[in-house]
Amino acid sequence: MKILIDDANIEVIKKLYPAFPIDGVTTNPSILAKSGRQPYDVLREIRAFIGADAELHVQVVGKTADAMLEDVRRIHSELGANTYTKIPVNVAGLEAIQRLRKAQPDAHITATDIYMPMQAFLAAKAGADYTAPYINRIDNLGADGIATAKVIQDMFTKNGLPCQILAASFKNSQQVQALYRTPGHKCIFVLRGR
Repeated sequence: MKILIDDANIEVIKKLYPAFPIDGVTTNPSILAKSGRQPYDVLREIRAFIGADAELHVQVVGKTADAMLEDVRRIHSELGANTYTKIPVNVAGLEAIQRLRKAQPDAHITATDIYMPMQAFLAAKAGADYTAPYINRIDNLGADGIATAKVIQDMFTKNGLPCQILAASFKNSQQVQALYRTPGHKCIFVLRGR
């Protein structure tokens, strides 16, 4: 199990890092926008603080596969090869994941915006390293986020897919505990900085 900070505030990250066994940081465009600064200035500062070996997950903003892959090139150029590019799981995103995996077999890919097990399955088959189901948002849509994450893990295990789950959008610690108590569940948990 890994724990990532879900924040772009460097002061919050600096406060959490010595207190918790943190494995890295994940961001998204809305979190970066809240900083009021240029996104790459913030991301470079985070990368400098957490170091080259820690995981840093950064989301593309392009809407087409070509635009997403252009974002990936810039992310890697600015932040280093150990940076995971978060690509949304839609038609363009699945194309981008497949093309990136073929062009760069060692690329780090996080498939994001996952609400259904089929999205996670398709992303894993396309070549994602991680899939990010939004636990609480799934609950808010009337489904069961914890059950969805368990179904995804079961699909990965039964189909021999090496993809892991980066569970995000937790409402409370009970949701986290429900997942890490599940036998055989390999989840990465996202810790909100607020």
